[in-house]
Amino acid sequence: MEIVRKNRQKGFSLMELMIAMTIIGILAVIGMKFFGNQADEARRLQAYDTMSTLNKGLTEFYMKTGNYPELGSWEAMVAANSPLVTRHMIPPNMSVNDPWGTPYEGKSTRSTFELKCAGRPEKGDDLGPITMTPNGTIGAPGQTTQNDNTVAAPAGVDSAPAASPQ
Repeated sequence: MEIVRKNRQKGFSLMELMIAMTIIGILAVIGMKFFGNQADEARRLQAYDTMSTLNKGLTEFYMKTGNYPELGSWEAMVAANSPLVTRHMIPPNMSVNDPWGTPYEGKSTRSTFELKCAGRPEKGDDLGPITMTPNGTIGAPGQTTQNDNTVAAPAGVDSAPAASPQ
């Protein structure tokens, strides 16, 4: 009795390899897009945190003195001789550039202040500018822009203005 042996294929066919490489390529593209979005969101949160630190320092200064310091730029606000630094209201050596390398903008007068980060506008509204004033923040992470160009409050925050005493 003679045993007939079939030629067994060793390895993968060209078609199988092409399909596997296509699947790997698609997963790599999806992964890189996801990673890029996460990195940009991390930069946005870092910028927001830096701005919040300065916002808290300015608010503390106001609470102690009854006015904001008169500082004409972000650099003046975070300089070593700034009243915010010398009074330990903000940490020394705060960055003057946002995580994308663009300078922060800021100024304060005795009655108000404004802090700005340009964000990454070429990525759209999701990574667009952040502006902080004593009245609130526009463009904070987690906020959504509505059609009438106003900003909705993050979930769980009451956006109704407080009633004025009469």
